[in-house]
Amino acid sequence: MSDRAARTPRDAAVIDIGSNSIRLVTYRVEGRAIWTIFNEKVLAGLGRDLPETRRLWPDGVTLAHAALKRFRAVLDALQPQAVHVAATAAVREAEDGPEFVHQVKAETGFEVRVLSGKEEARLSSLGVTAGIPGATGIAGDLGGFSLELVRMQDGRPAEGATLPLGPFALNLDKGFDASAVRKEVARRMEAAGGVLPRSETLYAVGGAWRNLALLQMRLTDYPLRIVHEYEMGAREVLDACRFIASQSKGSLERIEGLSKKRAEAMPYAAVVLEALIERLDLKRVVVSAWGLREGLLYDAMPPDVQALDPLIEGCATLGGRHDQAEALGATLETWIGPVFGQLEPVFEGGRDAVLAAAACRLADFGARLHPDHRADLVFDQVLRAPVPGMNHIERAFLATAAFARYTAANVSPGQGLAARLLGADRMQRARALGAATRLGCDLSGRSAPLLRRSRLALEGDRLVLSADAGGADLLLGEQTGKRAGALAQALGLTLEVRKE
Repeated sequence: MSDRAARTPRDAAVIDIGSNSIRLVTYRVEGRAIWTIFNEKVLAGLGRDLPETRRLWPDGVTLAHAALKRFRAVLDALQPQAVHVAATAAVREAEDGPEFVHQVKAETGFEVRVLSGKEEARLSSLGVTAGIPGATGIAGDLGGFSLELVRMQDGRPAEGATLPLGPFALNLDKGFDASAVRKEVARRMEAAGGVLPRSETLYAVGGAWRNLALLQMRLTDYPLRIVHEYEMGAREVLDACRFIASQSKGSLERIEGLSKKRAEAMPYAAVVLEALIERLDLKRVVVSAWGLREGLLYDAMPPDVQALDPLIEGCATLGGRHDQAEALGATLETWIGPVFGQLEPVFEGGRDAVLAAAACRLADFGARLHPDHRADLVFDQVLRAPVPGMNHIERAFLATAAFARYTAANVSPGQGLAARLLGADRMQRARALGAATRLGCDLSGRSAPLLRRSRLALEGDRLVLSADAGGADLLLGEQTGKRAGALAQALGLTLEVRKE
């Protein structure tokens, strides 16, 4: 499949009928890049009565049918190319689950796919893979009724398990008693036995755990309020869990930034996470904003599209001028490779090359932004872009490189945040990377064919800029010399321009 065919835009929708919430999300899918367009949820609480009655909560069923009729009307208007409708633990476990599915079909025409525990675990872990390629550890998705755990190795899911550890399964309606809930969670984990593998990393999925991460950010004054790939050490997670378990529902509702609708479930989620850390000997928790819904989309992709890097693909489609951004970005990546490929890495695991490729795809990102504010706008938008496949340090690195693409200034509203996350060496490398993309774009007028007529090389302590026999005029001009000099200075090199 060609790059262009892989990125042909299409619209998709997912309806997730969970034990607590029912959600419609519509997406624009461009190859490996997935963009959320519309997101609506209803907290129906289908699983609220399940432990006692083995049936769906009647009031929740009424809310669910109303929500699904509305979602039908929305999708009839939007006409997405693909619609996935999936139900999880509550519908799966309830005696009247088949009746509910039949009624949904009759009223809306939706064919509900009732996921088994293994299917739910697999799809949730695929969502983690879609958002965090190479994830290694345990993917854990905490819903209203169940907890799905899947072992992950280099982004590939292995065996999984489903445990009844959601708030509704722990009798949320009886009121939260921290001591009693801890004992019950420990009992159920003990009964699960060997299906709970030890691991250093948990990839935490689910609204309650996302809110726990937001609270922990507030407690530590963390500068970047993005939950996806937010990493916490086990000790700080335990502190946050114990704080949450000690608070009343009203106290949690008054904390700015937390979902009031999640306040009732958060103490249960905190106790479950606390128990997982202790039982699995976890060293860190990484939050994944992607889970079951994105797993359904990823599962539907051809294998060659799944294999693409989501960060590079997302950056290639981010700017809007997709064809030009990809052609220029790929050429820039090749053009700077002889220099940046020889530099001492500032990241581990080959991430320098991936980040350089992503930065090159962003080289045209600011084309439609106001020229007087372009650098600052690009920094902020890249830092907070809904593009997966990068952690928070990498976000700051790419944003700094994108800022340097448009200005040689070292001061911007976000540079303090970047400096706190990056450190001096990564900050300097990001600025050099931005200077390189700036040189390539200005040298060629953002034309990939013209850029291919020039070359950038590293020879000892010299940065060498040259051109082919017919392209020497490209190297002339005050701006070209200024841009090349700035790159050489950022790399601590001497500039040599060869007009062959």
